[in-house]
Amino acid sequence: MSLRVYNTMSGRKEVFEPLQPGKVGMYVCGVTVYDYCHIGHARANVVFDVIYRYLQFIGYDVTYVRNYTDVDDKIIKRANERGITSDDLAGEFIQAFDEDMARLGLADPTVQPKATHHIDHIIALVQRLIERGIAYESGGDVYFSVENFPSYLKLSKRNMDEMRSGARIAPGEQKRNPMDFALWKAAKPGEPAWESPWGPGRPGWHIECSAMAMEYLGESFDIHGGGKDLVFPHHENEIAQSEGATGKPFVKYWLHNGFVNVNQEKMSKSLGNFFTIRDILKSYDPEVLRFFILTAHYRSPIDFSDQNLQEARLGLSRFYEALQVALEVLDASPASDSVSEAGKTLEAAFREAMDDDFNTAAAIGHLFEAVRTINRLVTEKGFRKNREKLAEVRALYETLLKLGGVLGIFASDPAIWLRQMNLALLTATGYSEADMEEFIRQRQVARKNKDFTRADEIRDELAAKGIQLLDGPQGTTWKVR
Repeated sequence: MSLRVYNTMSGRKEVFEPLQPGKVGMYVCGVTVYDYCHIGHARANVVFDVIYRYLQFIGYDVTYVRNYTDVDDKIIKRANERGITSDDLAGEFIQAFDEDMARLGLADPTVQPKATHHIDHIIALVQRLIERGIAYESGGDVYFSVENFPSYLKLSKRNMDEMRSGARIAPGEQKRNPMDFALWKAAKPGEPAWESPWGPGRPGWHIECSAMAMEYLGESFDIHGGGKDLVFPHHENEIAQSEGATGKPFVKYWLHNGFVNVNQEKMSKSLGNFFTIRDILKSYDPEVLRFFILTAHYRSPIDFSDQNLQEARLGLSRFYEALQVALEVLDASPASDSVSEAGKTLEAAFREAMDDDFNTAAAIGHLFEAVRTINRLVTEKGFRKNREKLAEVRALYETLLKLGGVLGIFASDPAIWLRQMNLALLTATGYSEADMEEFIRQRQVARKNKDFTRADEIRDELAAKGIQLLDGPQGTTWKVR
């Protein structure tokens, strides 16, 4: 099965055929750096990180560009409120973004350009649009004329007449048409500005991405991605100004991830259900958040809640438990020259799911099948002496790690991850690790004294808190369920 992707432009899945065989150019809109990133940013960036990884996994040479919008109305407003420069504010939140993405395990894009480093490219692109009669200068501002681009709204499929009837011209704007959008904004007091043929000013939001994308990927490239909320106006306007300037198709495949809801409601600061990545990572391991995001298809809406994150933590724990069991068994078993096809079968199923528009939910389902197989095999009688079954576990273990790398999960040592997770869950019960050591000591004393009633009371008290005591050859351990 060849890779098929859902193209927002056509509204259907299409066979993926890059413009240049073996190579992929991909641009994903980055963040406007004026605040800490929220769960919606986490989803978009994890989704396209996995798409980047999978394209590389199946053999493509990928140039991945993800920008920083470091000049914008929101940045200027926030900087002025804090009494600092826009550069200082942007620098602060670029660093915060990089820290958040590193914790979520994102691979670095090929290029991470900043809008303010491409002012010359932006000015040149605006000039091309003016020369082609698709943009006009008005009072130091430059606007794109939507009437001179007949295919405007082809991505969002909106109705121009309906859009025009609801559009208004804001005070100070000198547009010919309420639907026209700014390519260049004349300087205002308290705002950063650069010299241009139309006087000092700064770029509009949309033109920044067009200029940066074309600088690194050319006038036409393969994939442009971002959240569903960017379809209009941002991506619609990118198409208009890019194709208006070049006369060429801008992007072959438009990919958009779905929205994040919080407890089945739209995330909003006014509703009090707005969560930054940093808020979430105070309670959950970064890999749990990443795993949670990947358990839904990227185009589907996803519901963020404590219950769903707890379920994701449980699911990820099942993987790490199986990996740990497999590792312990394989380390304790003699080497075998037996070969198993189980790994190839698992990888084929994984690829089939991912080739269907990057269906990570289905791909993870296949990985769970491998976990069930490992858990079944290691409990079978005579397993450690069965070379074929040992080879099957080894193949599944190695393939899980390999495919987990494509998804950006299973990156930790299983024993360390499970211990950290167990301690985090223990904290929620109100007990500490020292408390558990004391409970185990008291139970051992009770059993030694043949006070089995007291020993059972300790076990039952802990079980009521969701803590299971595990007696083994090396002594008693505990696990939070």
